[in-house]
Formats: sequence, C-alpha cells, structure tokens
Amino acid sequence: MSDNNLFEKIISHAKEYGFVFPSSDIYGGLAAVYDYGQNGVELRNNLRQFWYLSMTRLHANIVGLDSSIFMHPKIWKASGHVDGFNDPMIDNKDSKKRYRADVLIEEHQEKIRQKIAKEVTKAATRFGDSFDETQFRQTNPRVMEYQERIDTMNGILKTALESGDLNQIKELIESEGIVCPISGSKNWTDVRQFNLMYSTQMNALEGADEDLYLRPETAQGIFVNFLNVQKTGRMKLPFGIAQTGKAFRNEIVARQFIMRMKEFEQMEMQFFCKPGTELQWYEYWKQWRMRWHGVLGTDEKKLRFHDHVKLAHYANAAVDIEYDFPFGFKEVEGIHSRTDFDLSQHEQFSGKKLRYFDAEANESYIPYVVETSIGLDRLFLVVMSEALQEEEVNGDTRTVLKLPPALAPIKCAILPLVKKDGLPELAEKIYEALRFDFNTFIEDKDSIGKRYRRMDAIGTPFCVTVDHDSLTQGDVTIRYRDTMEQERVPIDSLREIIEAATSMKTLLKQI
Repeated sequence: MSDNNLFEKIISHAKEYGFVFPSSDIYGGLAAVYDYGQNGVELRNNLRQFWYLSMTRLHANIVGLDSSIFMHPKIWKASGHVDGFNDPMIDNKDSKKRYRADVLIEEHQEKIRQKIAKEVTKAATRFGDSFDETQFRQTNPRVMEYQERIDTMNGILKTALESGDLNQIKELIESEGIVCPISGSKNWTDVRQFNLMYSTQMNALEGADEDLYLRPETAQGIFVNFLNVQKTGRMKLPFGIAQTGKAFRNEIVARQFIMRMKEFEQMEMQFFCKPGTELQWYEYWKQWRMRWHGVLGTDEKKLRFHDHVKLAHYANAAVDIEYDFPFGFKEVEGIHSRTDFDLSQHEQFSGKKLRYFDAEANESYIPYVVETSIGLDRLFLVVMSEALQEEEVNGDTRTVLKLPPALAPIKCAILPLVKKDGLPELAEKIYEALRFDFNTFIEDKDSIGKRYRRMDAIGTPFCVTVDHDSLTQGDVTIRYRDTMEQERVPIDSLREIIEAATSMKTLLKQI
C-alpha cells in the first residue's frame, strides 16, 4: 500500500472495528473531534495505564496527580498563555483554507529531506557494503545543497518567530514557492497571530465574573500543586509529578484524523530538580523516553529526535520525538527543560512562595523543571500505524492488528465450534472463569474462520476454540494471532498462558 492508502486504511479500519468514530456522526460530524469506540477506549486505556505505571511504578520519586480542567484565570496569565499562546496563521485566497505558516515551512522542509533520503538510498545501493553515509552526506553536492536550503530556512524561521516578524515568514513561504496543498496556488494572505485558547464562564450569567479558560495543557495544574505534593508526600529533590487529562486548543488546522484535534488528552510529567542539574536530567529523559517508545514495538527507524528551531519562552533546551506517520514525520512527544520559569511566574502572580528547602545545602530555592509531554491520541495513532498489517494467507488477504498483547483491547476470545451439543455452555464456563482477569470476549456467530479473522482485525492475541473433544478431554485449541499456530492446551492452563503474555509487567520489565 502507498502511504496515502495506508492512512486511509487506518481511518477506515478504526471506524469499521469500533476504535474511533467521527463525533456526532449522525448529525454530519464535528470537525476535528472524535469519539473512541468500544475497542478504541480499551486500547487507549491500556496505553494510558502503561504510561502512568512506567512513570510511577518504575520511579520511586515520581507520583501522580489529577488536577481540574477549570483553573483560576490568573494561572494562564502567569504562564504566558493569555498573551503569548499564539500560532502564526496564513490563508490561501483560492482554496479559502487556513494553515499554520510554520507548519507549511516544516512540511516543505520534510519534502527536501525525503529527496536527501532518496539520494542516500541510491548511493547505498550503488556502493554496497563500502558505503559511508556520513561521508556521502558531507561531500555529495546535491545533498549538501538540499541540506543548506533546510538550514537556511531554519535560520530565517527561528529569527522571524523570535522577533515576531510575520512578514519575514511570508517572504520565506513565497521565496520557497510553497503552494497550498488543496489549490496548488501561491496566492497567500499576510501571516497573522491566532490565540489557541477557548474561553468560557463559571457562572450562568455572562460577565458575572472573570472569563475562565479550558486548559490548553495539563502542566500548569502540576506547577500550582508543587508544594501541596512536595509537603504532603515529604518529597525530596529530584522528584516528579505525573498527570493525564484532557486539554483543549482552538487549532488553526485540525486535520490528519486524530493527529491534531481541538479536544485531546495529554500525558505529562514534570520533573523537579536542583538548578544546574536540569540539562543532565534533560538528557536522561530524552534517552529514557525513546527507549519507552521502542518497548511498544515501534520501528526505531521511524523514530527520531528533532531539536526545536525556536525555543519556547520558558525553555533552555527542547526536543521532539517524531514518528514517521504515513503522512510524514510528526511530533508525538516533547521533552523540555523549562528552567524555573513556571514556578517563578506563579510565585510572582499568586504572592505565595513556591520554594524548596534543601536541608543539605541549608537554603531555599525555586527548583528547575524537565518536562516530558506526550499526546495520548497521537500515541494511539502511532500504535495503530505500526500494528495494522495485511498478509497473504493461502491466496487470501488477512488484515491483522499486531498490537503488543498487553495493549490489545480484547485479550482472549472464547469461540465454541458450533452452537449445540453443550459447546456454548462449556464456552460460557470458560468465559466466566477468565473475565475477571482479562477483557474476554465470547462469540458463536459465523464460521470459526470468519471469527478468527474478526479477532485478528481487532488485535486479539489469543482465540480459544471449544470443540467436542473439550467436553471429554478437558482441553481446548488455543490459536496465536501473529503466527496463526494452534495447539491443544488444558482448560486449567489458559489463565497462566494468557497472563504471561498480556500482563502489563511484560512491557514494564523491558524498559
């Protein structure tokens, strides 16, 4: 399948098999808002649990928090969101479509990187084992020219974003000949800033009090609870606070399925440390988080670090972990060294001291912070992109979702061979025995082959077939999703077999 076909296949598969539905579908849908179906919510919950356990169970100095979506409006003034949470937008006059100007430039750069990759691939094929990729990139004139264009664009974009020179961004778009993906034209408006926050009211009467905001990130709830957690938990630096929850952004361009939505879920951890040690922890979390993604089975060739061209106002170092989606490399997770900006701002705006007393140094200071922030919905799309495969089996095409067993929505399907002779009753007993330990499914409709294929498409790692021999011998046929191999096992051993493969421990121990 081509990349476009693969992406369309993912979207279609997600709806057909109960993973993701367009929100308000019977009313024609709502742009950039999606609902998770019966299998999607299970996969999503498993991903969230894996992230949370990997943060809190594998680190004795990281604890959890669940802060509210509504927060005092001064929090967003202190954080800089009210005045500075903007994206540069540009409209195409012919298609009437709106785009983030910096994203247009980044996507244009990615096309140039793909040209470099093609040159590298051709050279590697030509020179074989003697090929030195690093030397080739540094000496090949065409590759060097491509890379120089990318570097020049990065320099211009960084300068323009830091200075707020929106005209310079438009000039870069025009000089590079960047066209609208829809109309193919270069008929652009000027670049303008666009604030991404949604405002609302706490009271029923508009104007009765200050406007509130739907939180655009979960991190601020952690910062304003820093001392609450530190004191009640008797936490010593360094320590972290982890949180998952909904965030809301009025995205300029909400597209590419669940990749960019107006309502989404973040999984964030803020790691508080002594000033001067933050960049060491920044490097630690970069490597640890990349290893975490690998444990999910993500192809390491599809993951990369991408340093920020322009640092946020609060950061002294920042990098994205990007994944090569069917539509190109895009950010999945951000790792930022936020310095002491957030706690300092909240101390100033609230008038309350947010300092840590270091007993060993006998001094109080505002800790520095290293953040890891990952989008749960984007991670969901990464996992679906990696897992969805089509295989030829005896002249037929099998669609299978090769999810890590611990993440699979359904761990085991109990399938009586026929709907008579006591097989459904025995299948029901097995189901009752397993359903308190695993998300277990039972079905007797359609042929056993069709039921296997349906479970493959959902990602169920084990199918248990109950046949006539099961009644007399006390065993069943267990079928393994990935290999399609089958073996007879005692009914009493099912729990142990399934537990060994699907326990979250199996993933956690690999990190």
